[in-house]
Amino acid sequence: MIPIKHSRMEQGNGTIRTFFFVLPWKRGKDRGAQTGIRQTIMPSLLTSVIMKRPVLQVALDLLDLSRALPIAREAVRGGADWIEAGTPLIKSEGMESVRRLRSAFPGHVIVADMKVADTGALEVEMAAKAGASVVCILGDADDAVIAEAVRTASVFGVRLMADLINVSDPVARSRELEALGVQILNAHVGIDQQMIGKSSLELLETIRGAVGIEIAVAGGLDAQTAPQASARGADIVIVGGAITRSADVQDSARKVREALDSPASEYTLKVPVLEETRDLLSGVSAPNISDAMHRKGAMAGIIYLAGKKKMVGTAVTAQSFAGDWSKPVEAIDHAHEGDVLVINNEGSTDIAAWGELATMSAETQGIEGVVIDGAVRDIDDIRKMSLPVFARAVVPNAGEPKGFGEINCEVRCGGQTVRPGDWIVGDESGVVVIPKERAYEVARRAKEVQKTEERVREEIRRGSTLSRVSDLVKWEKK
Repeated sequence: MIPIKHSRMEQGNGTIRTFFFVLPWKRGKDRGAQTGIRQTIMPSLLTSVIMKRPVLQVALDLLDLSRALPIAREAVRGGADWIEAGTPLIKSEGMESVRRLRSAFPGHVIVADMKVADTGALEVEMAAKAGASVVCILGDADDAVIAEAVRTASVFGVRLMADLINVSDPVARSRELEALGVQILNAHVGIDQQMIGKSSLELLETIRGAVGIEIAVAGGLDAQTAPQASARGADIVIVGGAITRSADVQDSARKVREALDSPASEYTLKVPVLEETRDLLSGVSAPNISDAMHRKGAMAGIIYLAGKKKMVGTAVTAQSFAGDWSKPVEAIDHAHEGDVLVINNEGSTDIAAWGELATMSAETQGIEGVVIDGAVRDIDDIRKMSLPVFARAVVPNAGEPKGFGEINCEVRCGGQTVRPGDWIVGDESGVVVIPKERAYEVARRAKEVQKTEERVREEIRRGSTLSRVSDLVKWEKK
């Protein structure tokens, strides 16, 4: 990739701002059928055309300037080109966030993600006077709002970026926005949309050939996916949480920058949803999932007893009566590798419906784990095995195989409703149930929770406290 020297310098609002201009070029389309899990991107080999170095924009979607500024400094040291005052930061700290960023980074492009929906002239003027180089407006705002924003942006020497989030017809609206005078389009898929599997890369491909203006792309990008955005023709690659919520912001920004500057010729295609869901859930904790579900789904009174300390799988359920171990044991034959047995034994704590031999049988079948709303026995022998076992109690008393009950029906376990196919995650903190319809979404949200905690943990290591990082006094309910 060849960096392009700037063609002009422009002064606006007392600040020298640099604008980059390059010859247009086209990246090649994906070639060939998707015959495996990998596909090759083949950019056009046109020696007469200069390839532009993609801009790396870091999105500061935080709430506090005291945290945003040092994170921005680390990101810039790692190679970030543009710095974005994210919408949450602007809503929390106002135009002061833009002013402080302009003061701290006089030589960088400052993006004010205002998401303007009304009063286009007023809000663009506010951001420009605060020091913004680029102001973001909602792409689905009324044309009159867009027109006023464009005129005001021209007066104050700033550029206008239109965010295509939730636009119903991206191609048609992109052409309209270009005709209205917008200089940059942002192919943006919001966080809530990302959680259900929508992709900003797909939106980028939809609009890339429809317009002749610059295109940014945003939404869940990282060091692995950012090069794919560049390969698909993005001029500006916007990365948020993968950088700002990292324990080492500088290193994370550096990895994205290096990936953009030297993209691999191949990339791994998106894995099947079920596989990705399992991978995501395997990498987060039960507390992460509980936070992502707003404290729903956690089983009460069910504790970790033995085996591996992490369990992730889909539920095979069994309903039985106190001490009746027939259906719990039969359920082993209905389960597949990677499944979790979830057994309602009426919460009995004085007679066991599970023991060593049942555990051995389940383990040999590749079952991921067992959750019992009831009691187990033979715990000393069970602890010699790797199968995770969660239950309410341990007792020596064995039940009898009477044969009552049902397999793969809806059951209650630890106060939670569990259906066959629901996702079950357990660790030393307990067991959570994720409805199968929301499994991918919850897994993605839990990963975001984990990222946030990583950054907070690092700031505490550097000498802050949880109270100061969270700014508890400021955010207490008044």
